Order: sequence, then structure tokens, then C-alpha cells
Amino acid sequence: VIVFGIPFVYTENRVLKERLKYLRDQYGIREADFLTFDAMRTTAQCVGRIIRGKSDYGVMVFADKRYNRVDKRSKLPQWISQYLGSSQLNLSTDMAV
Repeated sequence: VIVFGIPFVYTENRVLKERLKYLRDQYGIREADFLTFDAMRTTAQCVGRIIRGKSDYGVMVFADKRYNRVDKRSKLPQWISQYLGSSQLNLSTDMAV
């Protein structure tokens, strides 16, 4: 699976705006933090489709420099982030494949 970009939701949606306002007012969750968390959850669901059982295997390529940022990587689940060491980051296409 190759992920190009980060799947942020459309932020002009009225329902989303109200949800973000509620989260900010009730829990002090910043808009950017929630949107990043939601995008990383969507990313994990996308790449997780290649691995369904213990005997499955696949290659995940995060083709966006923003996945190298700590604020993005820290919101990915452990089953992904455990393989994102410094030797697996910022690779050329040849090195990644």
C-alpha cells in the first residue's frame, strides 16, 4: 500500500465544526490535534487492510515527508510505529522498494 499525502477531513463541514467546538470547550482538545489524530487513524485503517492475519505480509510506503514528523508518527498505532525507526525514514524510492 502506498499512501500519498495525509487524509485530513474536509474542515468546512458544519457537523465537524460543531464537533471540534465541543471537543475544545468540554475537553480542551485543540482542533489541529483532533484532525491529526483522525487523519492518522484513517491512515492506519488504510494500510492495515493488507494485513488481516498472522500469516499475511505486505509493504507500507508513506509517501509524504509529513509522516516523518513526530506529531504525526506519535499518533500512529504501535503496530506501525514500531517499524518506523530512523533507518526506515526519508528513504529514496530505490531504497524503499
